[in-house]
Amino acid sequence: MVVTCFPSQGSAALAGLLFLSFGSWASSQIEDQAEQFFRSGHTNNWAVLGQEHLCYPQNCLIPFIKRVTWYEVCTSRFWFNYRHVANTLSVYRSVKRLGIPDSHIVLMLADDMACNPRNPKPATVFSHKNMELNVYGDDVEVDYRSYEVTVENFLRVLTGRIPPSTPRSKRLLSDDRSNILIYMTGHGGNGFLKFQDSEEITNIELADAFEQMWQKRRYNELLFIIDTCQGASMYERFYSPNIMALASSQVGEDSLSHQPDPAIGVHLMDRYTFYVLEFLEEINPASQTNMNDLFQVCPKSLCVSTPGHRTDLFQRDPKNVLITDFFGSVRKVEITTETISLQRDSGITESSYTEDQMDEELMEPLKYAEQLPVAQIIHQKPKLKDWHPPGGFILGLWALIIMVFFKTYGIKHMKFIF
Repeated sequence: MVVTCFPSQGSAALAGLLFLSFGSWASSQIEDQAEQFFRSGHTNNWAVLGQEHLCYPQNCLIPFIKRVTWYEVCTSRFWFNYRHVANTLSVYRSVKRLGIPDSHIVLMLADDMACNPRNPKPATVFSHKNMELNVYGDDVEVDYRSYEVTVENFLRVLTGRIPPSTPRSKRLLSDDRSNILIYMTGHGGNGFLKFQDSEEITNIELADAFEQMWQKRRYNELLFIIDTCQGASMYERFYSPNIMALASSQVGEDSLSHQPDPAIGVHLMDRYTFYVLEFLEEINPASQTNMNDLFQVCPKSLCVSTPGHRTDLFQRDPKNVLITDFFGSVRKVEITTETISLQRDSGITESSYTEDQMDEELMEPLKYAEQLPVAQIIHQKPKLKDWHPPGGFILGLWALIIMVFFKTYGIKHMKFIF
């Protein structure tokens, strides 16, 4: 005899209760993790989240973008400083590859090596020998160039003390939840960095500028990288919180160049930046590589100089700071208890389309010539010009004066004049 067993109503109710309790527990775990993340005050960690919204019965995770702002400065002019421009453009290329848009990058280049008459390959800047990699592509957006690259402009961008007419592309639009990375390269010494061989910024001025940024809530965390001789001297005077600094050389050491190219005739990059970029080429937006790994990329055996770093002002442990916190664009999540519909309202869309179509019909067609500002210039009345004597008038007047003089006095009176 076969006995068939069916679950009783009590066991079914118990299973349903367990399922509901498990669902509520999982939901509460998600909320606790997210709330703990936002209480940390750091807004540049990565969340593994697809393009679509992840909606649950009680909660909906809504992604939003938080920016990492990049400030890249090349302070050197002249052809023999080709490598400094290549340094900056190479780092620019790396951060754009990791997702940071040009709207969040302020790029300063003191000289235009791509258009230099000594460049054997015009409109190019190479960072590897044998001209393997051109870092001056079609999408390079230089915000400050040539004589715009000054100490004053650099400090004004950092502190936000710029004229109201300054376009957004030349502003550092950051707040107290933004991570900022500042990369500088050029010629320097103990406690200073030269700008275009005509002026210099000191480590005290730089430290005070960072303090102004902190007081004005212009950053959450700041990573400072400098590739120059005696670079460690530039971060010795920092005293503002949440700053991590890296330098290519210690006080008393030179930062050396790398990869000479006989066809171009100069060195293409500096050693420290070259090995940092090799390290960044292995990074992707989902990498779990931390800042401690970045500290080890260029030992003295490779750089010849001794790279340095300073972390005592930084509140987090560097091993818990991901490289993508500063070198990549970040997608965050925010919890809401409301259900959000992502479907467009077809009625609103159709009505707006109909209104746009009616506006286009009401507009009178314009001729090609009327669309140009030249048409307005053609139909304007000519302005009255100020009267000026003809070109030969003054010469003729002097000739008349001389003729009257000779007619009156003659040549015999010339000796009394001369």
